[in-house]
Amino acid sequence: MTLFIAADHRGFELKNQLLEYFQEKGIRIEDLGNYQYDAQDDYPDFAQRVAQAVLQNLDNHLGIAICGSGCGVVIAVNRFPHIRAGLAMNEDQAKHIRENDHANVIALAADYISFEQATKIIDAFLSAQPKTDEKYLRRIKKIEEFQNPSLKQNTQSINEEKF
Repeated sequence: MTLFIAADHRGFELKNQLLEYFQEKGIRIEDLGNYQYDAQDDYPDFAQRVAQAVLQNLDNHLGIAICGSGCGVVIAVNRFPHIRAGLAMNEDQAKHIRENDHANVIALAADYISFEQATKIIDAFLSAQPKTDEKYLRRIKKIEEFQNPSLKQNTQSINEEKF
């Protein structure tokens, strides 16, 4: 597994701390920027980098996107097909979004969590595995249909055949 991380100016310090943390743990992590503090940078640029990196190999890539609130990067990252990002403020939420929602990108709110909290949140996210029960897969399929409406026709005809 490869982990990708990026942050705007408000998440810059937290990102750099997390890079050191994961390198010490021997987890492969790639820094997608920003590489120097720039108070005028924009979170959508870094969200895009994370999304595009994860999309290169959906089975083996996960992402971390950081901004001040965490919400900006979640909105931006979720604009990409096949990306499912969630904001996590604690370990239980991180585990939940990975297991139940099949999140492949986690967003962090640098203004509201400490480095210690961030490490616990990400560790929980990375240790969780997406659940494969039919109800979870059905929900993910419905989300995919939002971005590709032609899939819905196929799902409707399959569901009609069941009844």
